Amino acid sequence: MLKRIFLGLLLLAAITGYAQVLQPAQLVAETPSKSYKVGDVVELVFKATINKNWYIYSVGFDPDCGPVPMSVTLEKHPSFALEGDLVAIKDKTKHDKIFDCDVRIFEGTGEFRQKIKILAPALVLTGAYEGQVCSEVEGKCVLFNGDLVFGAIKVEGKTIERPNTMVEKPKEETVLTTQQLPSPVVDTIIAVAEAKQPATSYGEIKGPILDPTLVKEDPRQESFAGFFLLAFLAGLAALLTPCVFPMIPMTVSFFTQGRSKVQALIYGLSIVIIYTLIGAAVAPLMGPETANHLSTEWLPNLIFFTVFIVFGLSFLGLFEITLPGTFINKVDQQAEKGGFLGVFFMAFTLVLVSFSCTGPLVGSILVSSAGGEFLKPIVGMFAFSLAFAIPFTLFAFFPGWLSSMPKSGGWLNAVKVVLGFIEIALAFKFLSIADQAFHWGILDREVNIAIWIVIVTLIGIYLMKGFRLSGDTGKDADDKRVSIVRLSLAAVAFTFVVYLIPGMWGAPLKALAGYLPPLHTHDFDLLSAARNSKANQICDEPKYSEFLHLPHGIKGYFDYKQAITCARQQNKPLFIDFTGHGCTNCREMEAVIWSDPQVLDKLKNDFVVVALYVDDKTELPESDWYTSRYDKKVKKTIGKQNADLQIANLNNNAQPFYVLVGKDERVLVSPYGYDKKVESFVKFLEAGKKKFKELY
Repeated sequence: MLKRIFLGLLLLAAITGYAQVLQPAQLVAETPSKSYKVGDVVELVFKATINKNWYIYSVGFDPDCGPVPMSVTLEKHPSFALEGDLVAIKDKTKHDKIFDCDVRIFEGTGEFRQKIKILAPALVLTGAYEGQVCSEVEGKCVLFNGDLVFGAIKVEGKTIERPNTMVEKPKEETVLTTQQLPSPVVDTIIAVAEAKQPATSYGEIKGPILDPTLVKEDPRQESFAGFFLLAFLAGLAALLTPCVFPMIPMTVSFFTQGRSKVQALIYGLSIVIIYTLIGAAVAPLMGPETANHLSTEWLPNLIFFTVFIVFGLSFLGLFEITLPGTFINKVDQQAEKGGFLGVFFMAFTLVLVSFSCTGPLVGSILVSSAGGEFLKPIVGMFAFSLAFAIPFTLFAFFPGWLSSMPKSGGWLNAVKVVLGFIEIALAFKFLSIADQAFHWGILDREVNIAIWIVIVTLIGIYLMKGFRLSGDTGKDADDKRVSIVRLSLAAVAFTFVVYLIPGMWGAPLKALAGYLPPLHTHDFDLLSAARNSKANQICDEPKYSEFLHLPHGIKGYFDYKQAITCARQQNKPLFIDFTGHGCTNCREMEAVIWSDPQVLDKLKNDFVVVALYVDDKTELPESDWYTSRYDKKVKKTIGKQNADLQIANLNNNAQPFYVLVGKDERVLVSPYGYDKKVESFVKFLEAGKKKFKELY
């Protein structure tokens, strides 16, 4: 278990590292101190400094191995010529576990040398370096680069001819002036030149360039409080099920028979430990790649959909999910040994016996934690078990409180049935994610809303005792009277139905935006004309617009290169939206923040907008595939390429993630994450627009 916890901490460090730009190594050029003569061969020295537990790759190993060897590029100038290749001084051989091959590396410090021949007294040296630094302790590899700066080098003598230099007389070309061309042709040439110039004046498009000073803390961590509360409420709900509630008096009677208060504390703590260990066992499976696969692939989502349906039907009484009786009996026998160990196994017995009611809730929490954060399943299980354990511990301390508890009865089964309906309703979220990622078109927005309306209506009717299920037995089931509690809950259910109904005609339903399919999937949308008025103008037809869409009538792009080209032509900053079909928080931001008139006006008029879906499964033509410089894997789909752009260029893999970029692809202001404050988002847009005007 200690080994698993240690490995888990390593994975946590790796995931946290995505939220910041790492610079574990750098290379500095030393300026030669003595004077030289024209014709001398000079050995330039470059010294590397490397952080503890990191190493850089040297030169002289198989380039096909995988790692990026160190390279030094000196800008060509008539005052010198290169002599030979870059060499490493006293590097060492290592079998690289990350790439599984033999490489040459430096640790701590390193030294490289490059010989040049001086050809002129006015020696001009400028250049840059690029390499790769890795850490087996951190479990990461990072590309690093920088400029090389040389001081003045004293050189005497006269300029000599560059060796092997052949000067070829340029060929005479026929120059056709605009006066010799028809005016329509001239107009076309000028128009094409003006349209092309902004897109080409900044060189090859490589992706956003982020200054490390603009990096902020990973916004994903802000979601833990909400997830903790949700899991805690699930733990309280588990207490009100037929498998758990009757266990409270039995537990209290056990601790009133001469057991100490310390044993009662150990009992509650044991419950927390057992559930938290379940979360810790699942946590290593929740890395970014695994989480993205689980959250967007069709098979895992269909499995989750099926599991939730099965859990819901179990709660409705169709069948019961139980663990093998022999296993439970063996654990129960250990509980009879007494002492602290016996108390622990008694807690373990409670966990096993109550599994038929708690299993669906625990499974739902673990499935919901598949979002790329190592801590999330641990936090979820801790919160669930805390709510689950506190009442048992308190009643063991204060057994007199038992007299104030409601008696077991049919109301417990009612709680279970309501939870079953809720499980079935939530199941369609997973079906929707797969449907959006693969563009199946089987669960449009109004279909999902109709299903929810039916399910919530059934909850309200059931609470009003309009029908009975197999688990509803006894006097309470035969009594047609409805308690105030059931009446109040039924009123809440019917109120929710009334809120859902306008959604059938296109109402945005902002409170549920993250849990419903997007508005563009809505066929019967009477409000679309009002939302889509005053659309902004873009440069050309967006790629992938036949199956990808922007909300609120915004016209934009779904391909980074196409978008930055248009932004340069329109002389506007580029607004990048790293999003996903399965991103609940993305839909909430679009519904709550993007729909605000002030925000929407700025997005339409002041920016060129591009939505980059990181989980879209559309495979691109083979000519568009490439091998990532980040993880050396071939990126074949739209989603994989967009995710690689975000991680490789911005060292972040969270969604939503909003970035404002200038014409030279430099990030203008600190990126913006999940924060549902309109004022903050407006300030973010205004700051980016202001910076753009200052620079361009």
